Amino acid sequence: MTAPTPRRALLTAALAAAAVATVPGGKAAATARPGRDADTGTGAGAAYPTIDNRFWYSYAHWQAGTHHGTKAVAGTRPGLEIGTPAGRTEYTDPHTGKKTAWEYAGWTSPVHRSAVPATEAIASWNARTPAGTWIQTELRCTYDDGTTTPWYVMGRWASGEGDIRRTSVDGQTDGRTTVWTDTLAVDTPAKAAGTRLRDWQLRLTLHRKPGATGGPTVWLAGAMASGVPDRFTVPPSKPSGTAHELKVPRYSQEIHIGRYPEYDNGGEAWCSPTSSQMIIEFWGRKPTARDLAWVNPSYSDPQVCHAARSTYDAAYKGCGNWPFNAAYAATYRDMAAVITRLASLTDLETLIRAGIPVITSQSFLPEELTGAGYGTSGHLMTVIGFTGAGDVIANDPNSPNDAAVRRVYRRTEWENIWLRTRRHNAAGKEVQATGGVCYLYVPARPGVAQLAALRSVGVI
Repeated sequence: MTAPTPRRALLTAALAAAAVATVPGGKAAATARPGRDADTGTGAGAAYPTIDNRFWYSYAHWQAGTHHGTKAVAGTRPGLEIGTPAGRTEYTDPHTGKKTAWEYAGWTSPVHRSAVPATEAIASWNARTPAGTWIQTELRCTYDDGTTTPWYVMGRWASGEGDIRRTSVDGQTDGRTTVWTDTLAVDTPAKAAGTRLRDWQLRLTLHRKPGATGGPTVWLAGAMASGVPDRFTVPPSKPSGTAHELKVPRYSQEIHIGRYPEYDNGGEAWCSPTSSQMIIEFWGRKPTARDLAWVNPSYSDPQVCHAARSTYDAAYKGCGNWPFNAAYAATYRDMAAVITRLASLTDLETLIRAGIPVITSQSFLPEELTGAGYGTSGHLMTVIGFTGAGDVIANDPNSPNDAAVRRVYRRTEWENIWLRTRRHNAAGKEVQATGGVCYLYVPARPGVAQLAALRSVGVI
């Protein structure tokens, strides 16, 4: 469960997964698929898509963009690096007041024409940032009337804290769109003839200390755009009838209540990093003893503390920045991670059968999810399987201890609270809901079945 935050309460966001090197896609989910009732909320045979994904990660992808001092690097995991710096700049960290000089180089993607008349866009990136380096990710969109947004900063990011404070950027708007922490959103999406985002570009700026060699490496970058319609309910999907459960480690966020106030105090604020750590370890990756040396040795599950510190957004003042969680997951060996939306529980079942657990975002009142025992304005949990009847098996970090994390939730209730875009809060006020947001973490070179599943749900 995430602590209530005005910015996050105002809108929803997304997760997608993609892999690098051997993944041949990065395509938009450009056509509606038969029987995907939840695509539009208007029944089977929907005629248009609502989710569009585009990521760059191959050597050819990095070559295709416009370089300003960067270079494409080939190899088993192609990437983008600084070649000859384009110049020098000074950055004053708003959270420390420290002013530092940096060399920089930039890369601008080709324009991507969205398959979706979009109301939101969320960037994702996977990168290595050694000490003395950091990256900035920006998006610029074209409206359906041909005018463009400014370049919006979607994140200033480093895996550590020694050079800059990892941060989103508040206050960015042009009066038609606004950046809310990690999501670029149209201000009035509910209007029938309202503004929509037609296409977009992504810009990366890589920084290093002046005179240094090397620098950051970006392995994957891109965005998910979506135009999910307003809906309080979604048509239920048909269960596959096959039980399947993945053995994912179980971690409780609640055992960390009061730990590290500088990283939002544990407990309900740590659902996102706790969920991230579960899936990172499912794939066989773990922080090293050196990574954990700073954690109080009396604390249980110190890796969750490490995940919270590594995802903390100094502007948001919390660990719930979705792309920051994906970027953290991708710091582990040969891991790839993105943010997207999925269309239905059918998509989730496809991924689970291929061995891919999924982190999902949802909000609900206590009576809307039988067996949860709590309500939330925003919460992340990890879907690890389905029963034979199609009910959802989740590792829910909002549990009193690790042993209690595994839960089984009723399919129709769970699907509705995850996929709807509108709901009523405890005061009876109409508010936004997350609309199918999820995090997808996979190996950089997924297996054949995993690739097929990712293609099937439209993320590559």
